[in-house]
Amino acid sequence: MTDDVRRSADLFVDPFSALPRGAPVERPPGRFKVPGEAGIWVFIFGDLLLFSLFFGVLVHERSRDADLYELGRSGLNLSFGAVNTLLLLTGSLFVVRGLEALRQGDSKRGARMILATLACGLCFVVDKCVEYATEVGAGHTPSSNSFYMYYYVFTGIHLLHLLLGMVALVIMYRLARAPRTTAGSLRLLEAGACYWHLVDVLWIVLFALLYLMR
Repeated sequence: MTDDVRRSADLFVDPFSALPRGAPVERPPGRFKVPGEAGIWVFIFGDLLLFSLFFGVLVHERSRDADLYELGRSGLNLSFGAVNTLLLLTGSLFVVRGLEALRQGDSKRGARMILATLACGLCFVVDKCVEYATEVGAGHTPSSNSFYMYYYVFTGIHLLHLLLGMVALVIMYRLARAPRTTAGSLRLLEAGACYWHLVDVLWIVLFALLYLMR
């Protein structure tokens, strides 16, 4: 193994792995580690690749019939998309604050921050369902045209990702309520946070492509 490969592999080596079970987590100063497990990053990069294909298809189809897609974009309610964007950005801020608190040994504050992130996710689901109902009520269904077909398919896939993220947040909340954050639980918490940030990033791109791009 070359030095470069060894250094890359060390980024995923847990600096707390030698700590006894139940020991408090204190990251050594100056020691950098990629958050979470290596597996979550494989999933994240794979998912980003898949959504990149989705985004490419949407941009390509828009270039073929710009008038139709502009008409579809103007039919969407920008307020719904903006509120959902704000909710996810706020949720990501809460999850970052929560991990900071847990690393400092403040499990109560960490648990509250994760619960706040979960509340943001729930509000996103409610807002998206209301938006879907509004669009259907206006006669905009997946069969209306290709814009609305892609709108429902891509936002629906994203919504599924968000629901999975909410399941991860429930698990994170249970871990955060423990009196002490162990090395193993910290890895799981970081992995869940990374996934939630993925959900955030995917929505920001979808929001730009569907609601803003002219």
